[in-house]
Amino acid sequence: MSDAADLTATELVDEYGSGALSPVEAAEAVLARIGRDGPRLNAFCVVDEETTLDMARAATDRRARGATLGPLDGVPVSIKDILLTRGWPTLRGSATADRSGPWDEDSPAVARLREQGAVFVGKTTTPEFAWKAVTDNPIDGVTRNPWDVSRTPGGSSGGAAAAVAAGMAPLALGTDGGGSVRIPAAFTGIFTIKPTYGRIPHYPASAFGTLAHTGPMTNTVADAALLLDAVCGADGRDWSALPPPDFAFSEAGPDDLTGLRVAFSPDLGFAQVDPEIAASVAAAAEAFTELGAKVEQVDPGFDDPVEDFEVLWFAGAAKVVEKLTPRARGLLDPGLAEICEQGARYSAVEYLTATARRMELGRLMGLFHERYDLLLTPTMPIAAFEAGHEVPPGWPSRRWTSWTPFTYPFNMTQQPAASVPCGLTSGGLPIGLQVVGARHADALVMAACAAYERIRPWQRLTGR
Repeated sequence: MSDAADLTATELVDEYGSGALSPVEAAEAVLARIGRDGPRLNAFCVVDEETTLDMARAATDRRARGATLGPLDGVPVSIKDILLTRGWPTLRGSATADRSGPWDEDSPAVARLREQGAVFVGKTTTPEFAWKAVTDNPIDGVTRNPWDVSRTPGGSSGGAAAAVAAGMAPLALGTDGGGSVRIPAAFTGIFTIKPTYGRIPHYPASAFGTLAHTGPMTNTVADAALLLDAVCGADGRDWSALPPPDFAFSEAGPDDLTGLRVAFSPDLGFAQVDPEIAASVAAAAEAFTELGAKVEQVDPGFDDPVEDFEVLWFAGAAKVVEKLTPRARGLLDPGLAEICEQGARYSAVEYLTATARRMELGRLMGLFHERYDLLLTPTMPIAAFEAGHEVPPGWPSRRWTSWTPFTYPFNMTQQPAASVPCGLTSGGLPIGLQVVGARHADALVMAACAAYERIRPWQRLTGR
């Protein structure tokens, strides 16, 4: 490797262990990459070189003394500008945010990484309050896809995805309320998992309620496992957090998938999918038979729950801005302002009806996973489109939910769902395979993705 910015987190840890590289050298490499590519990608809204290098120097000193704080000590990581980070502003992409702070608290996942000695590179861009599936906002502008800067990286964790894909940090923390780690992972050719709800503690509680998850975004499954091991610890501020797992994600999972029952649904029974993407995902599903799984093409058997999801999501958006003055509301992204007005009009009965339908969807998927261990689908039905638009130009609908049919259903059911790269379009844009498991089956989803990655290694944008 000629550039440490192109190393995975796992490779960095090995280099640190051998003494071939120091955390300071790694930090300098990713900061140089940000300096080189940051202006064209706009992946970061906060970069604080002094703090980053101070953290890297401290990690280098600990490693020299044999006093590391954890496996990720000295590894660069970016943090989505939704998650509180002590010492740095968390503006959530909004001109309505109070910049004065105080910024004196870490969100749970951020706190766990700080305790392990990870090196914070900066805060990554998000659409305002993470409301949509592309990344642009009124204060930071438009974030772009490193595979093609005319295209969106997706969202709402688009800055995080672009940073990982471009070598600006091997690890990133994102959030996912309707696909927000999986959509940009598919568009930028990286790996991610939205774990079971509560697996990673979350605070402050999201206005989008129990739809919102925190998730790792990385170049490899192994890197995501390292990050999960670091951030799944308990935190008393999240009353809905699951107990810490009694295993290490970095050690869990079979080498093959012999006997695993796998359902492959090309369209969930209702989605329209670009033929190129459909063919690539079908080939990826076939690869699971090479790993010993029994793969059957079958739909889970539910209709598109988009109307119920929008009730929950738009009402959550209305809650986010409920205390804003009329003047402040005038500063909002116009699309966000529009869905907030719609969300504020829903009645309690309409919200509870959507919640009841959500619970029914969860029941259906619980029974489905008694028959099938995993469900495979496309992550996205389309490739990355022109940046700066909520929907592709000429698209028949105005809302992002119309082109993300494979992601939001599994926020409603709180299941673990990963996106692993599975090919490129003829135009050279990444395609993602979604791997969904039953609630609490995070380790199985990770193991399946690792097995697939082993026999279908991915040609990353950087580093090879």
